[in-house]
Amino acid sequence: MIGLGGAKPVIEVDGVVKRYRDVTAVDEVSLRVGPGEIYALLGLNGAGKTTLIRMLLGMIAPTRGSVRVLGAAVSAGDRSAWARVGSLVEAPAAYPELTVRENLELVRRLRRLPSGAADVIDQLALTPYADRRARTLSLGNLQRLALAKALIHRPDLLILDEPVNGLDPAGVVEIRTLLAGLAQQHGTTVLLASHLLAEIARLATRIGILHHGRLRAEHRADELDRQRHRHLSLATRDDTAASHVLRAHGYDPHLDGTGLRLADERALSLPEQVATVLVHGGVPPTRLVTVEEDLESYFLRIVGADHA
Repeated sequence: MIGLGGAKPVIEVDGVVKRYRDVTAVDEVSLRVGPGEIYALLGLNGAGKTTLIRMLLGMIAPTRGSVRVLGAAVSAGDRSAWARVGSLVEAPAAYPELTVRENLELVRRLRRLPSGAADVIDQLALTPYADRRARTLSLGNLQRLALAKALIHRPDLLILDEPVNGLDPAGVVEIRTLLAGLAQQHGTTVLLASHLLAEIARLATRIGILHHGRLRAEHRADELDRQRHRHLSLATRDDTAASHVLRAHGYDPHLDGTGLRLADERALSLPEQVATVLVHGGVPPTRLVTVEEDLESYFLRIVGADHA
């Protein structure tokens, strides 16, 4: 696990296992999430993300291990921390015959809040739909309504399962901006689960990769680029001759069917020197580019899955 630098964790998961008869949905997961962090659980469908979230919310009990949220132990059916936690789990739910405003007013009353419905309607860009019945909303606007319900009481911790599901690209950017603002300006801690690696990488401060119930890797967002494979891709009019020239200068080129590939750090840090060596060797490059592994390829490499 990546340390929190001495900060008291908002979420503490220690050796958690969840089994359903012969199926292990979560397998020995341990993690810490600190105050003001946006921690993303990334995984394919069936990886165990929703099961872990349900244990964090006290909806189900772990088979083994412990869960603490906001300093308190979580047990199935215990709602003591809910006053400080907002959540969205799986599909968004709403009373279909009530309007957006009425749905939120009901939540406000249940939470015994003096106000908040109007503010969160504006915050989630739901004003044009405030008087529409929930059953008439698009999936994206139902998702906004679910997020509004999670935010209405200004929680210290947000736990969100696929929070941008159904949103158009503009809506995704709005939610990303909203969550980043809550973390940076109000110190809200966010744990979210998603299968959208590229989007999560823009938002999260840390990413945990969950696969077949196990936490396979954990990275700070600013470290993610360093974990992705890079190589120098080049071509010449005679790649075999170019390979000999490069080897004579201490490089380790590989023919890959489209030209030559160099993955050593010297070539990546100073590609202009590679070009100079080739020019002086009489085989100047016709192509010389740095290629970086995309996020989806990185994810599949980490989990060892073949989804080509």
